[in-house]
Amino acid sequence: MNGGPVEHDEPARRFTRIVDGQRCVLDYSLEHDVMTIVHTYVPPPVAGRGIAAELTGAALEVARGRHWRVRATCSYAVAYLRKHQRR
Repeated sequence: MNGGPVEHDEPARRFTRIVDGQRCVLDYSLEHDVMTIVHTYVPPPVAGRGIAAELTGAALEVARGRHWRVRATCSYAVAYLRKHQRR
């Protein structure tokens, strides 16, 4: 897969990754200590490569490191959290 690392633009509350020239994003809001994942987008030319999972994983890693609680309103993130919830 051609592309750079996942980058966190904290002022914009966005994680991005460029893959084959396509910008993939995860947007979140932050209120107190709650990160709400509101949107993920992977353009069709690079879809199906696990990029949304990488973005979501990066967001969760930052949230864990900062002791934020996480919720999701984005359907992809809801499914990801259900699939990867700690038991």
